[in-house]
Amino acid sequence: MQAYVYKSLRKADTYVYLAARDDFARVPEPLRTQLGELQFVLDVALTPERKLARDDVKAVRANLSAHGFHIQFPPTWALNGSADA
Repeated sequence: MQAYVYKSLRKADTYVYLAARDDFARVPEPLRTQLGELQFVLDVALTPERKLARDDVKAVRANLSAHGFHIQFPPTWALNGSADA
């Protein structure tokens, strides 16, 4: 499965994976508004064996198949101040 990755220019460390290049219509309008302008960063083959830095490839593939997009949010900070990876 091929994915096209865009970064939000408004929300730091937030990325949108699309099943089809530049198919922003799949992302709900309220979410597109919050994310602001999206800048293309790469296309990637999402094989089941592929390792991603933050998200589970199975979840990304499932979201792309079901919805045509997947949002990768920045890591959250735990109460002790360390980032979840």
